[in-house]
Amino acid sequence: MRFVMVSPSHPGNVGSAARAIKTMGFRDLRLVAPADPDILRHPDALALASGAGDILERARMHAGLADALGSATLAFALTARARALGPPPCDIREAALQSAAELARPQARIALVLGTERTGLSNEDITLCQRVCHIPANPAYSSLNVSQALQLAAWEMRYALLPLAGAARLPDTHARHDPGTDPASSARVQAMLDHFERAMLAVGFLDPRHPKKLVPRMRQMWTRSRLSADEVDMVRGLCTAMIRSAGGAASESAPAGRDFPDEYEQALSPDRHV
Repeated sequence: MRFVMVSPSHPGNVGSAARAIKTMGFRDLRLVAPADPDILRHPDALALASGAGDILERARMHAGLADALGSATLAFALTARARALGPPPCDIREAALQSAAELARPQARIALVLGTERTGLSNEDITLCQRVCHIPANPAYSSLNVSQALQLAAWEMRYALLPLAGAARLPDTHARHDPGTDPASSARVQAMLDHFERAMLAVGFLDPRHPKKLVPRMRQMWTRSRLSADEVDMVRGLCTAMIRSAGGAASESAPAGRDFPDEYEQALSPDRHV
């Protein structure tokens, strides 16, 4: 379980966030493009961490949200604002329950993403997440400090995950698990989306001069679908075939991470007759 703070500007909030997640038994704090590159060592951050300095020491810094999500298989964007374009919304308790169900799989990785103190998360940030969640605060005054919101979210996550804490994840000796059916990581999905965008350009479906909302809507559709690793490879095989048929470079055929399974290349071959 990782907690991701996007563009934090106040060192005290980062220190309070470290304390919040440690009190709930979590350790993974990540910062995306903080206003101060040395924010983790700022005196205010260290003071408000209050015994959680180890969380600050191991916290990771990232240039962008996509990089921070990385291996995450399910990412929740925590926001107080309703969005016209975005993943399906739920409250933080439902998000915690979904996280517990997701973590029943050994390869699952959860991310909770929080925005800046002043403006929250951008629409672009939200499209990188599979789900949107909110804290059902007083509608007449719902303003929460970012570290306060993180504390509430961390508590809900802890409460939902407690049943898993003492349960050993033993392999099922009666059934073979196919890792290709697990949800693909955020990094692999984003690489697929870049490939899909190039394919749309290659076949003329996307006009780069007038993209309008097509690209973010398309990205949101695929992100919301929570594709498996095999499905990502299948889509990338389709993208490769589209680019080839449009006369694109052969270099488009190699996806990041691993090669296409043979059956997808064969199925998408222009010589195949169905």
